[in-house]
Amino acid sequence: MRIRTSAIAALTAACAVLGVGLLAGGHAQGQQPEQDLSEKEIERYRAMISDPMSNPGFLNVDRGEQLWSLKRGAKNVSLETCDLGVGTGKLEGAYAKLPRYFADAGKVMDLEQRLLFCMTTLQELDTKDVIARRFSGPGRVSDMEDLVGFIANKSSGMKIEPQVSHPKEQEMLSVGEAMFYRRSAVMDFSCATCHAAEGKRIRLQGLPDFSKPGKAAQETMGSWPTYRVSQSQMRTMQHRLWDCYRQMRMPAPDYASDGLTALTVFMMKQAQGGEIAVPSIKR
Repeated sequence: MRIRTSAIAALTAACAVLGVGLLAGGHAQGQQPEQDLSEKEIERYRAMISDPMSNPGFLNVDRGEQLWSLKRGAKNVSLETCDLGVGTGKLEGAYAKLPRYFADAGKVMDLEQRLLFCMTTLQELDTKDVIARRFSGPGRVSDMEDLVGFIANKSSGMKIEPQVSHPKEQEMLSVGEAMFYRRSAVMDFSCATCHAAEGKRIRLQGLPDFSKPGKAAQETMGSWPTYRVSQSQMRTMQHRLWDCYRQMRMPAPDYASDGLTALTVFMMKQAQGGEIAVPSIKR
């Protein structure tokens, strides 16, 4: 089958824009200079579209603001009286301190767990449809992604403050660390397989090292939720972890499960002191 010369030229030009060379045989290992150049060009591309007027993730933020004040459920009330940990209805800085222990629920919750709790208890909303649309897709918007984008944006510019003083929070931190290193399933992978050493990559994407506190963990956790260009959707940490488990060929974790919250507690602890800047843009 012939490939038109114009098509090859177009592909070459597209690769040049992203700083990606057409390597012989498609093999990129050992090409550290090319990888460094590619990463710089990708970062330049992200910077070009990170402005609120260019970042599609801010459309989610706008929709989330409307959902926050929308009256729904059997009680026909909004979420504006939901306590996210810093006071009833208060949003500024709430995301920076999540997950955390909530006495009224008797457990540690991340943002998505807490929102489901408030929908159920405050609004008496049937959340089956909300959970069914937990991840957006073609022709399907996600209330949770919009709400998380809106609420997380209220903590932009603030520092990550993991909450680990309560015994339940300390327990979740220990569980999350154990989950990070636990190998399982047909691939015998763990989170640490990809995220416990410096300089690792998958394709051209750098993999952050979560085995120790510091810059890599801070920059990663401070950039979620994010707008994924490759998926044309806003994504939350719940989706990121679900997708990681899928790629490791492990059983898909339940949405808003305690296990994912525990893992998030551990990663937020490793990212302590990092600055939140969301929604960001990733490939």
